[in-house]
Amino acid sequence: MGNIKYKFLVMSGKGGVGKTTVAVNLAYSLSKRGFSVGLLDVDIHGPNVPKMLNIENSKLASNGERLTPIRYNDNLKVISLAFLLGKSDAVIWRGPMKHNAINQFVNDVDWGGLDFLVIDFPPGTGDEAISVSQLLKDITGSIIVSTPQQVSLIDVERSISFSKAVNIPVAGILENMSGDIFGKGTVKEFASSRGIDYLGGLEMSKGVRESGDTGTPFVKSDSESSRSFERITDRIISFAKNER
Repeated sequence: MGNIKYKFLVMSGKGGVGKTTVAVNLAYSLSKRGFSVGLLDVDIHGPNVPKMLNIENSKLASNGERLTPIRYNDNLKVISLAFLLGKSDAVIWRGPMKHNAINQFVNDVDWGGLDFLVIDFPPGTGDEAISVSQLLKDITGSIIVSTPQQVSLIDVERSISFSKAVNIPVAGILENMSGDIFGKGTVKEFASSRGIDYLGGLEMSKGVRESGDTGTPFVKSDSESSRSFERITDRIISFAKNER
């Protein structure tokens, strides 16, 4: 892990807000700019990163003592527990087993040199979040994903509190699924009231939904969603360079 410049956690206070969509598209967006990127899926019970990149049938190998990440493209490598499971296998583990798995993914993977490591968390602030914060040093920042509803913002408070408790800077908050159904602008107002950077918003879009189902990052497309997300990526890169 000493050969990684920037490490970002992608978090959410509750499930279903599009956290994995953000993590996958951020990692791809960074990779297409020429950065060397690792995408680490530590959502032990719902490891969906491989599905969203259409690489779920890949199998991990080792080069002796260390695991070799799955290479998505020339600049993006991926690790997920899903590569070791059957599609219908349930993970029924208590905390120590989760910690051991995450420890292996952090310390026993041949990531090589990386500019960015993007870590997709499960919802909330449970065992996985605690393990990563203990095992990784010098985490650059947390990226918190929320939908506009107040019930989602209540849980964002917990993600902010967690980040502060473990001394991880909050890179900013992102509003996902903006629009007529869930509302718009409440995450920006929330961020302003807490003195936290607002990274941007993503409109609720059929194209974004379909991209996850087909395993094609939506930032590959020429769309307003893609352009909005590229601006979010710009802000995250700027945060990383200013934090270093």
